[in-house]
Amino acid sequence: MTTDLLPETATPPTDNSPTEKQQALMQCEHLVKRFGDTTVVQDVSFDIMPGECVGIIGPNGAGKTTIIRMCLGLTVPDQGHIGYQSVHGQALRMPQDALAIKAELGVVSQTDTLDPDFSCEENIAVYGRYFGLNAAELKARTPDLLDFAVLSHKAGARPNELSGGMRRRLSLARALVNNPRLLVLDEPTTGLDPQARHLMWERLQQLLQVGKSILLTTHFMDEAERLCDRLLVIDHGRKLAEGSPRALIAQHIEPEVVEVYGPGAVALATAPIRSRADRAEVVGDTVFFYTHHAASLLLELARQPQLRTLHRPANLEDLFLKLTGRQIREGA
Repeated sequence: MTTDLLPETATPPTDNSPTEKQQALMQCEHLVKRFGDTTVVQDVSFDIMPGECVGIIGPNGAGKTTIIRMCLGLTVPDQGHIGYQSVHGQALRMPQDALAIKAELGVVSQTDTLDPDFSCEENIAVYGRYFGLNAAELKARTPDLLDFAVLSHKAGARPNELSGGMRRRLSLARALVNNPRLLVLDEPTTGLDPQARHLMWERLQQLLQVGKSILLTTHFMDEAERLCDRLLVIDHGRKLAEGSPRALIAQHIEPEVVEVYGPGAVALATAPIRSRADRAEVVGDTVFFYTHHAASLLLELARQPQLRTLHRPANLEDLFLKLTGRQIREGA
C-alpha cells in the first residue's frame, strides 16, 4: 500500500508514543432507537479510538444494523447522541453535521452496491466524484487503490466479471477513495471462500497498521478475534459485554472445553463424570464440558472408546453462545 492511502494526521501508536490520553474518533452515548412499540437499541454506548478496530457481534435481529445506520447518519436515534472528532480537531455531532462526518468515513455495506455498467476503475472514479475529487486526483489515486485491492490486472473489468472476493476488495478500494479516517464494514467477508477471506483480513490489518479506524460487524467469530481490539456483544438491543476478545473469553468462559459425541454421549451430561467439569451443555448429540482442568475428565473419557472427543481452549464462539443463547434466530 502506498503512502497516498495514509491518513494525513493518523500515526500508528508505538511503545514510544506519549502517554497522554488519546481522544476518541467517534463516541456513541446512550443510543436508543424505537420502531413503533419495539425498542431495537436500548442505551448502547461505546467509542472508537484512532487506529482501533471495534467489532459488534450478536445474533440476527440483535440491533447491529440499526447501530451502524445511526453511526452513518442514516437513522436518527430517539435518545442519545453520536459525536465525531474531525481531522481538523472540530467536534461534530450527528445528525446536524452528518455531511461533514460522512466526508471522513468509508463504508462497505453488506450488499454489493457496485455499478454493474462501470469498470473497476470507473467505479472508483465515479464514487470519488461524490467527495469532490477532481480528475487529476482520481487519476493519481485509482491505480494505488486497485493495487491495494490486488485488482490492477482487472482495472477494465466490470463487476460481473469478478469473483465474490474481488468484488468485496473493489468495494473496499472504493471506500478508501476519500482517504477516510474511519471505515464502517458491515459483514465484509460474508459469502467469501477461505482464501478470499484471508486476503481481505490481510488488507484490513494493513489499514489498521497505518492508523485507520474500523467499525466492524461480523458473524465470523474467528474474524472478530483476529481483527478486533475491542468487541461489543449485543442482543435484544442491549450491550451484554464489552472488552478485548481474549479478556471477554477469560471473564465469561472456563479455559478448557471438551466436546464429546458418539453412542451414549448425551447421557454423560447427567452421569457421575459430569462432576469432573464445571458445567455441561447438551446440543443435539454433543455434550460440551467446560472446565478449568480437563485432565481427569479426558482420562475417564479415554475408557469409553465408542466416544469421540475434541479437547480445545475456549474461544469466542463459546462466549457468544453463552451470552446470547443457542436458539436459532431467523430474520435479518
